[in-house]
Amino acid sequence: MADLTQDAVRDALKGLLLPDGRPLVGSGRIAGLGIAGARVNLTISTTAAEAPALAALRDEAEALLRDLPGVSHAFVVLTAEGPKAPEPPALGRAPAKADPLAQVRHVIAVASGKGGVGKSTTAVNLALALRAAGLSVGIMDADVHGPSLPTLLGLHGKPHAAGRKLVPMRAYGLHAMSMGLMVDAETAMVWRGPMVMSAITQMMADVDWGALDVLVVDMPPGTGDAQLALAQGTRLSGAVIVSTPQDLSLIDARRGIAMFRKVDVPILGLVENMSHFVCPDCGGDHAIFGQGGAEAEAGRLGVPFLGAVPLTMELRAASDAGQPVMARDPEGSLGRIYQQMARSVMAGLNDRTRAGQSPRHPQEIQG
Repeated sequence: MADLTQDAVRDALKGLLLPDGRPLVGSGRIAGLGIAGARVNLTISTTAAEAPALAALRDEAEALLRDLPGVSHAFVVLTAEGPKAPEPPALGRAPAKADPLAQVRHVIAVASGKGGVGKSTTAVNLALALRAAGLSVGIMDADVHGPSLPTLLGLHGKPHAAGRKLVPMRAYGLHAMSMGLMVDAETAMVWRGPMVMSAITQMMADVDWGALDVLVVDMPPGTGDAQLALAQGTRLSGAVIVSTPQDLSLIDARRGIAMFRKVDVPILGLVENMSHFVCPDCGGDHAIFGQGGAEAEAGRLGVPFLGAVPLTMELRAASDAGQPVMARDPEGSLGRIYQQMARSVMAGLNDRTRAGQSPRHPQEIQG
């Protein structure tokens, strides 16, 4: 079978019309078209105001592309790069947009101000610790440019569709979805900010998450478009911030905390990752990034300190093998740290529920 070409993709879309009657192909609205083996990614440029009117066109484009010979999956996103639609007046305001995660009791963002601090490893092991506490848990990898979930959970293959929605993959009892499962491992996601925001929104709305107690979202580093997409797309119950002990990382952790506070997302706690290195030869502890910095910063900022996680050869090997330490050895020293972290997060969520501050469902989480 001949390789799939961009011309073949455009030919398949020739019959699609924009709301104003113009053909999609040739309108300048196709902002990105990527082909990776049997997978097609298409981006349609729009504005925030007209995006709802293009939702049906997006679905039709996906259906046409999936029917092309040689295509195993098609992913079409709308990128709203135009000006934001004006707010309607208070009187007669249109009803709020439906929450795509309405069946999820709590959505928790695991974030960091900078990369390389072990945020994804923390997110996966925290999710597994919450699962070990008896909760139904999902994990969504919102780091479009550097997805780590497939490696950390040892996931292979592609998610399948049920109707118009994708079904999350399963690993160690978790419902999991990542952009890394949608494209080939070596494909670079060269996407602008609005495209990233659209992809994250679709991972929330176009995935059949079902009824969950908790959805853990592994955020990309920084305080940009991805964080904004999540904060605007659903109601976050809280955020967990991950930092290493040294000042260079703490500076950016402060920015992350300030960003979530600015959008009224409560901080469930700060994690000090790589608090020290445990030498496999001598057994000694080496504070290569300093020690205690995140705990001191949590006290200064008035946020809970969730615990200090050492850097060990076991943790690194387990992550690389796709066997998270919470799955491999939940009662080991590292597993107990993550379980205590999960209990602290659950307590924070329940405290907010009792105080009448929870933005989502009022039921308490049972541990």
